[in-house]
Amino acid sequence: MRTEYDFASLGPGVRGKHLRKYRSGTNLVLLEPDVARAFPTDDAVNEALRTVMKAAESLRRRRTAAKPRAEGATSQVSDGTKKRRPSR
Repeated sequence: MRTEYDFASLGPGVRGKHLRKYRSGTNLVLLEPDVARAFPTDDAVNEALRTVMKAAESLRRRRTAAKPRAEGATSQVSDGTKKRRPSR
């Protein structure tokens, strides 16, 4: 530090001055150089991640819909009773 800086004139520091903004959603991520070359802007990164999220959700829905029902499985009917499903 230079000797001409007069820290006494700055006054006391404020603890946690930026904490509220930090906790409100600031999320910094360090990208590896190869990833940064492929996604040079934050918009490009966000678009790619949203695409991955949509694909994962679509895949999850497909897998859930394709699960075979176990023989003798039951389901809850609107009146609260359980109804036995016929086996396929």
